Amino acid sequence: MLTPTQITARARDLRRGHTTAEARLWNALRAGRLGGWKWKRQVPLGPYFLDFLCREARLVVELDGGQHSETVDYDARRTAFLERRGLRVIRFWNFEVLESRDDVCRTILDACGGERPSALSLPSPSPLRVGRGVHAAPRLLSPERSEERERVGRGPTPGRRGGSCRRSSSRRR
Repeated sequence: MLTPTQITARARDLRRGHTTAEARLWNALRAGRLGGWKWKRQVPLGPYFLDFLCREARLVVELDGGQHSETVDYDARRTAFLERRGLRVIRFWNFEVLESRDDVCRTILDACGGERPSALSLPSPSPLRVGRGVHAAPRLLSPERSEERERVGRGPTPGRRGGSCRRSSSRRR
């Protein structure tokens, strides 16, 4: 039995030593790139490490290389273990990801239920706002003012009085 520290170290090693197929699929899944779903890779669960897991969709994606054709019983036990925990498992061969990643991604997105419904319908971001300090009332910055501000600079530094930066003449050197 592995300790929590050993499990974390093993997961890190698996992430660093990924196959080319895992790297290509991770590039498509990471950072919500596939339908807005959040994915993790090489996630420890019981005695297993899951290639890819989307907790919200309760979906596990496993990539199998040539060695997996020899471990059909092991894969069946693993899939049964995961299904008892309410997870769905889909498997792809490495060559499928390498030859037709887009088809694999479409299949995964369909298994997730399509595009992820956003938790909140937020309006698109507001235009740039300007103001001084955190408590200042925000003012919208029109495109013309934005260009003018870029040309002129930011103006005086807050908390400083205007005037020359030179030393006063009454001070001796």
